[in-house]
Amino acid sequence: MATSFSLPQRILHWLMAGLILFNLLFAEAMETWGRAFFGGQTPTPEQVNAANIHAYVGIAVLVLALVRLCLRFIQGAPPEPKEEPPLLRMVAKISHWAFYALFFVMPFAGIGAYYFGNKTAALAHAGPMKLFMWGLILAHIGGALVHQFYWKTDVMRRMTRGVSSPL
Repeated sequence: MATSFSLPQRILHWLMAGLILFNLLFAEAMETWGRAFFGGQTPTPEQVNAANIHAYVGIAVLVLALVRLCLRFIQGAPPEPKEEPPLLRMVAKISHWAFYALFFVMPFAGIGAYYFGNKTAALAHAGPMKLFMWGLILAHIGGALVHQFYWKTDVMRRMTRGVSSPL
């Protein structure tokens, strides 16, 4: 079993993190387009261009998630540190798979909303899915900090520089 994530896995992790944060932080362009479109108005060319950027970033996340999931099955993941309590180990595993679910469900909901005009998909995408993603991100960062400073494990190193020696 791997003691660290591979370089491609680490690159995908940080690339996806950046793209997802970009779309979460700059979602206003798509929301403005959505208010116009679903309100029966014609979005301006600027609104369409800004919404396209959000859509293309979301599609990139979907494609990268597929590659990342394949790498996860092919290359595996390092084992959880023994310092992590069993209950929190289970919570971490569930939250990681919840991330993967959102990596696929959110872009598909966005595609349904933007390209097919599905208002239910738009509401789910911009509402509970977005909120759940923010919650997972905060929990993920919190968990990484607990590993680094409380349990003093190498979890953060596994996803940054990698670990060269066995645990």
